[in-house]
Amino acid sequence: MPVIEVESKPMTIIFTEDDVPFEEEILRNPYSVKHWLRYIEHKKEAPKEDINLIYERALRELPGSYKLWYAYLKLRKLQVKGRCVIDPAYDDANNAFERSIVFMNKMPRIWMEYCGFLVDQGKVTRTRRTFDRALRALPITQHHRIWPLYIKFVNMHNIPETAVRVYRRYLKLRPEEAEDYIEYLQSVGRLDEAAQHLAHLVNKDDFISKHGKSHHQLWNELCELISKNPDKVKSLNVDAIIRSGLRRYTDQIGHLWNSLADYYIRSGLFERARDIFEEAIQTVTTVRDFTQVFDAYAQFEELTLSKVMEGSESLAEDDVAVDLRMARFEDLMDRRPLLLNSVLLRQNPHNVHEWHKRVKLLEGKPTEIINTFMEAVQTVDPKLAVGKLHTLWVAFAKFYEENNQAEDARLIFEKAVLVPYTKVDDLASVWCEWAEMELRHENYEEALKLMGRATRPPPHKVAYHDETETVQKRVHKSLKVWSMYADLEESFGDFQSCKRVYDHIIDLRIATPQTIINFGMFLEENNYYEEAYKAYEKGIALFKWPHVYDIWNTYLTKFLKRYGGSKLERARDLFEQCLDGCPQKYAKSIFLLYAKLEEDHGLARHAMAVYDRATKAVLPEEQFEMFNIYIKKAAEIHGVTATREIYERAIEALSEGEAREMCLQFADLERKLGEIDRARAIYAHCSQMCDPRMTAHFWQTWKDFEIRHGNEDTMREMLRIKRSVQAMYNTQVNMMSAQMLTAASAVQGTVSDLAPGSKDGMRLLEAKAAEQAREITIQQEMPLPKKGGNILFVRGDTDARDDEVAEAARVKNPDEIAIDDEESDEDEIEKEDVHLEKKIVPAEVFGGLAKDDDDD
Repeated sequence: MPVIEVESKPMTIIFTEDDVPFEEEILRNPYSVKHWLRYIEHKKEAPKEDINLIYERALRELPGSYKLWYAYLKLRKLQVKGRCVIDPAYDDANNAFERSIVFMNKMPRIWMEYCGFLVDQGKVTRTRRTFDRALRALPITQHHRIWPLYIKFVNMHNIPETAVRVYRRYLKLRPEEAEDYIEYLQSVGRLDEAAQHLAHLVNKDDFISKHGKSHHQLWNELCELISKNPDKVKSLNVDAIIRSGLRRYTDQIGHLWNSLADYYIRSGLFERARDIFEEAIQTVTTVRDFTQVFDAYAQFEELTLSKVMEGSESLAEDDVAVDLRMARFEDLMDRRPLLLNSVLLRQNPHNVHEWHKRVKLLEGKPTEIINTFMEAVQTVDPKLAVGKLHTLWVAFAKFYEENNQAEDARLIFEKAVLVPYTKVDDLASVWCEWAEMELRHENYEEALKLMGRATRPPPHKVAYHDETETVQKRVHKSLKVWSMYADLEESFGDFQSCKRVYDHIIDLRIATPQTIINFGMFLEENNYYEEAYKAYEKGIALFKWPHVYDIWNTYLTKFLKRYGGSKLERARDLFEQCLDGCPQKYAKSIFLLYAKLEEDHGLARHAMAVYDRATKAVLPEEQFEMFNIYIKKAAEIHGVTATREIYERAIEALSEGEAREMCLQFADLERKLGEIDRARAIYAHCSQMCDPRMTAHFWQTWKDFEIRHGNEDTMREMLRIKRSVQAMYNTQVNMMSAQMLTAASAVQGTVSDLAPGSKDGMRLLEAKAAEQAREITIQQEMPLPKKGGNILFVRGDTDARDDEVAEAARVKNPDEIAIDDEESDEDEIEKEDVHLEKKIVPAEVFGGLAKDDDDD
């Protein structure tokens, strides 16, 4: 292909024949960017000098084209990629960037490409100046595109002074980036300036950390920075800064106190650090902060002691220093429980339990104990107290009493009874404790006077539960005070004074059942029996069931013990009055006591009537036991034959399980009386409530009975009844199952019709169960074949069958025709392996019909 050379003054252009069309287009349209780009695309495989020449020609014609400049500069960067930074090609590329800036100085992308290109070359000064030129050339709204590259550049090189100046300029535009500046200052060791900027951030309430740090975290960082570098941070008042943080963040001050102490430790001011620790443990209000400070304090004392011991020699002064620091360390460890208690009391000064614990910790220090008690009773507010405030006053008085200062203890009690407690019971406890102290000192008269003072009513009537009145005005209705007053009068007073106390208790309507019982026993001890019964009557009038039960029980027992049967009608009236409205839960013991009275002193029929009433009045679960007692008493009084009606009533009234047990007892009674037919009828009646699968014991009992007293016919009848009962229970279960299966099959019929050939296992099982249920029903309805040609049917009416069985058991017809039962009955008898006893019938029974022995 021929080469055409074109000579011109500024440059020499060499192109081929393929380039001619593009050259002609450029000549016709020299200011068209599209034609130049088309020409450049055509020459992309040409040597770089040719492409660069075309770009230069295009930019000479179109120097303001951003598109051409940007493409040209990217090409020049690619051409030098991988070369050494001292290669002349880098200078040519830099010149191209410089020439582009002349026209593109408002384009941030060109500046960013140029600055990034210079950063890669490692030319620090030229890069810095280029960044500065870019910031001066671009409007401020586009500076945010340059600054990240600039900051990244200064962080890449060890130029702290330059970086600091750059950061300061940057923070004027972006003050929220101050945290990065602080991190950089810490990394280059300029901690003083870092602390200043961090303190400035902490003081700005509107500052929002871009890293999500709270003001408290910034405070902790500042405290840690200034406390660990006291030799480098000179421009800040560390003590003032940390104390301002302590006032500001009162919920997490343990770390701040440790930081302040750490500052003085690193500064070499050990005594000042010890003062800080002492101040901290005396002011913290949470256990967590106390634990942090105390652990740091103990570690400081331990390290100080170890350092002194390592550097000590045999000099006496060194030994003294070691002993001093050892004593300080031991004293600190000994004071820990007391210091922790102080923290809890600062946290809640109204915690009575902690005041008691503090007194216990000060054991052996009477002066401090007294001061603690005085501080406690003055500090604790009765309305805010956590615990029983009166226990502090009582413990205070007991402390004086234990130290043989009874007069001081009385003064404490005098002040204690004037305290405005929130509950009357607290004041009552103080009065009782005061009286007990006087009893310990054998001042019995004084104790009675104290109780009289406590129970003295106020001038006007006051309700016990009226919270608007003070407890001092309501304590006269406290049962605790009156109970102790009554005990003191019983022990040290006379009869009349004690009786007056109990009467006052009843009149105030604050008595309990136990108080009434105590009053009655007191009167009985003094042989005032009728007065005691009056007291019981008053108590009965005061209380209702079930609270009155104890009073009635005591009253009736005492009355019967004294009078026995001498006042029978009065005793009966008392019992009837007691039983009127008596709950079922408490009726049993009262009825038994009533029946015992009638047995011992009344009429037998009255006793039986009481037992009869008791079987109806007690709880359902107690009826079985009550019927047994009734039966036993009836047998003792009227004989065993009189118990039959009771048995019948019990079987009707009791639940199924208990009725079954009662039937067995009834049948056993009839057997012992020789009434075999009656016993068999009872068994037949009971069998209707005995499922053979669940009550095998009953059927075994009946079987044993028939073996001993029956014959083949009665055994067969028993087995027939057993099968009938079993079929009845099976029918009930199977009918329910069949109904459920029928309903299920009705729902699923559509599916079976749609897919008659599908082999659904569950469907087959359900069909089989339904078929079995139908077969059982058909068998029960079919007539049973009998030997001899007679046909009988199984009756569905169990009540009628019961009557027939019972009638058959009662009447024995010697002329009845023996009709054999089913063959299965005989088979079952054979399986049961029954052994029947054979008895010789006396000849007198047959009379003239008896055969001679010769005929046999």
